[in-house]
Parts: sequence; C-alpha cells; structure tokens
Amino acid sequence: MYSIEDILEILPHRYPFLLVDRVVEIVPDKKVTAIKNVTYNENFFQGHYPQKPVMPGVLIIEALAQTGGFLMLNSVDDTDALPYFAGIDKAKFRKPVQPGDQLKLICSVIKLKGRVAKVKAEAYVEDDLVAEGRLLFAMK
Repeated sequence: MYSIEDILEILPHRYPFLLVDRVVEIVPDKKVTAIKNVTYNENFFQGHYPQKPVMPGVLIIEALAQTGGFLMLNSVDDTDALPYFAGIDKAKFRKPVQPGDQLKLICSVIKLKGRVAKVKAEAYVEDDLVAEGRLLFAMK
C-alpha cells in the first residue's frame, strides 16, 4: 500500500490537481488499484451543481489517468520519465459521483510496449461501476 506521502514522491501532481489519495495494490506491468475519497470540500463542487453536487466526469477520468500514470511509473526503469496521457477511447459515465463517495480506481494493462501503454480503466463506488474507458499513455 502507498500512502499520500508515497504518492507525492512518485506522481508529479499537486493540490488541487492530485486526485489519488492512496494506492492499495500494484502489480507492475499488470494492474493498479487506488482510492479517491470524494468530499464536499473539493473546490470543484463550488461551481458544479452546488445545490446537488456531482463530481465532473472529466475529473473522474483524470483520477483514472493519474492511477494509470502511477502504474506506468512503476513499470519502467527510467526514473526521470513522466507519463503523458495520450488518448482515451470508449469512455462511459454510468452513475453520478457525489460527496461522501469513495472512488475505487482500477487500471489494468491491455498492452505495454516500450514506453507506450494502453490500459482498461474503471472507477467504482462500492460495487457500482460509475465510469470506464481505455486510456493511452506515452512515457517521455
């Protein structure tokens, strides 16, 4: 398991754009599972339906991309490399995510060749799939 302090040492993101709170499982070159706690204090809730707050889908995808980037950084030997989000396919948003929810973010490698990877990305709240897609990364 990786704490937020560990994640800060690995991912280049910082507040308010770091969207991964904990990594609970990682199998380099294969799969990563992370957690994002969604709280009402998130700055995006001030403007995204303040009367009925919903986490923007684009930020759920970004949380999945950061999770996939964490997997990439643990799958290459180059410590100076950075994972760049290079593409997205088949994105679907199935249910709204609200304050109090805990997102379980799972990225599984579909293809990893050199410094390029494609992952299957899924976000869950409890057992419900709330978002999914295929994400493409390039290490630079």
